[in-house]
Amino acid sequence: MASRAITACVLIIGNEILSGRTPDSNLNHIARTLGGWGIQLREARVIPDLEAEIVAALNETRPRYDYVFTTGGIGPTHDDITAEAVAKALGRPLATHLEIAERIRRRPAAPQVMASRLRMARVPQGAELIDNPTGPQGFCIGNLYVLAGIPGVMQAMLASLEGKLETGPLVRSRTVTAYLSESHVADALTEIQAEFQDMDLGSYPFFRDGRHGTSLVMRGVDEDRLDLALEAICRVIVDAGEEPQDIRRD
Repeated sequence: MASRAITACVLIIGNEILSGRTPDSNLNHIARTLGGWGIQLREARVIPDLEAEIVAALNETRPRYDYVFTTGGIGPTHDDITAEAVAKALGRPLATHLEIAERIRRRPAAPQVMASRLRMARVPQGAELIDNPTGPQGFCIGNLYVLAGIPGVMQAMLASLEGKLETGPLVRSRTVTAYLSESHVADALTEIQAEFQDMDLGSYPFFRDGRHGTSLVMRGVDEDRLDLALEAICRVIVDAGEEPQDIRRD
């Protein structure tokens, strides 16, 4: 495990996501899984099935993060262009991955169907297999990990990476809720964030049972510092005439 933060970005590829026809559930799963491993998801984008857009996003994000994960666009149809875009971004030719091709051939099919399936074995030269016991395979090359868009398949691919990636300190959180509007605590939160610059402090308003309230969340890697920040925020809530509620330590 690295002592520094290990960061990641997710590129969700698919016109069907942007059109609203298909809701995305992959981002939440990836964020939670990576966070549990000690990898901090810092950015996520949804981009169309356009080669130039995918190439540009890959070339912008790969140098900025330890890992870049993509979902979608690795199937057998004409609009599945992620592998081609990755190859272009890396300046490498596409090549048939022999192990992926062999696995595809294990499932008998008519010649035309098999030819379509074998498109999924074309990966940038030098790419390695991301195993998936449930079916189609993903691939990785450098700090780039290319996963399927179908949630169940993506989850199996991601699970196969556990223990194989560099990880950093786990990010922990403290949460407290109060029936106060954000404006009642805004100035105090600014002061607390300035004091605890090693963590993120967020406020999330809600309306419940006819009352306005705010959930306050602190996230960081030092649990002692998180507890100090929590104590400071609880004092702000009490000073404002309310009681801290639903305190959670995760």
